[in-house]
Amino acid sequence: MKNILKKIIIYILQIESRLVLFKYKPKIIVITGSVGKTSTKDAVYAVISKISYVRKSEKSFNSEIGLPLTILGCPNGWNNPAIWLKDIVWGLWLFLSPHKYPKWLVLEVGVGKPGDMRRTASWLKTDAVIITAIGKTPAHIEFFNSRKNLIEEKSGLIKTLKKDGLLVLNADDKTVLGMKTLAHSHGSEAKGKHHVVTFGFTQDVDILASGDSIFYDDKGIPKGIIFRIDEGGNSMPVIIEGVFGKNHVYASLGALAFSFGLKFNMLDAVNALKNYDISPGRMRLLEGIKDCLIIDDTYNSSPFACESALQTLGEVKSQGRKIAVLGDMLELGKYTEEAHKNIGRIAKENAKILIVVGPRAQAIKEGAIEAGINEENVFEFLDSHKASDFIKTFVQKNDLVLIKGSQGMRMERVTEAILLDQENKSRLLVRQDDEWLEKK
Repeated sequence: MKNILKKIIIYILQIESRLVLFKYKPKIIVITGSVGKTSTKDAVYAVISKISYVRKSEKSFNSEIGLPLTILGCPNGWNNPAIWLKDIVWGLWLFLSPHKYPKWLVLEVGVGKPGDMRRTASWLKTDAVIITAIGKTPAHIEFFNSRKNLIEEKSGLIKTLKKDGLLVLNADDKTVLGMKTLAHSHGSEAKGKHHVVTFGFTQDVDILASGDSIFYDDKGIPKGIIFRIDEGGNSMPVIIEGVFGKNHVYASLGALAFSFGLKFNMLDAVNALKNYDISPGRMRLLEGIKDCLIIDDTYNSSPFACESALQTLGEVKSQGRKIAVLGDMLELGKYTEEAHKNIGRIAKENAKILIVVGPRAQAIKEGAIEAGINEENVFEFLDSHKASDFIKTFVQKNDLVLIKGSQGMRMERVTEAILLDQENKSRLLVRQDDEWLEKK
């Protein structure tokens, strides 16, 4: 009964969303990939918000229910029928009566199971599609017969592009770059060809990045990332404060490639990215207790993203110990054990202390030990509650602590345990709404 009601609600909200889009005709930008969707969405939003009225998906509203909620500007009703009813009434009112509606929508589309792209986004008519990265062992691969099937599912978003729509591709991911051919096949004949813009660190791209590094203040405290872009004969530095990691470089590149494709002022776009509002749990730098620093990457995890986070931990200069707190990576199916072992090997190269959380993370420990980490520096816990209790007393002055794991592991609890600014934790951490906090 509950599932039937959910399907009815989704159906009604999707119909209302179509009507609202037909009435207000906003430009629609949609982002997909296995990593970096939300960070790229935030970066694109930052650029557009400087020039126009724009709305982006809240949190990770990237599902068949999340997209209509974003289009209608409604909250998630969770298990509250009154809120769902209110959402439905609002959607109807939005269509029937004139309202001030965004000129742009920046939407995030996630794919967890076969058919998700069709159910979630096939009804959209998009002006731009941005594809971030797929990676060797993508998130959610457990539910697909092969990596090829998952890629086909994600690339289905290209079919939603309007005639002469913009397709932005990460050229450093060869799988994503290969989708360039789909732009022409999907856009041929009646629809016309799509405009493709590429970005990355490899040559022959439209937005070429180079020299990415971490910058520090006068006291040697890491403050953010800096890199250079070259486009159309112009070269300029890009500075992003308060975050680390190549994922934020790529997110910014995606936004800048989008700006280039639509002929925005590139200097204005670069300036919009300096200290834009980045979603919690995405390689954000937070102050911790006992003068430690936290790299909070607790929103989710996949092999590609975890490897990138660990490499960033290794690159950051620190006066104290480097500690990696790593939870299970979920939905990897047959790749689970080897993917976790490989992360253990990478952790050994980039951290002095390794704390693993969850049953699958046992393989992270095994991989690290096989790679030669000192076993006395490895600690294991069944869940994030126990890991939180431990780290509060374990952390020391000047430690640099990376915290990461899949959503289901609730690794934000570990961040919370050593977060200095407890008053603002609801704003700084992921999954702080009541529905999440009530879950054990």
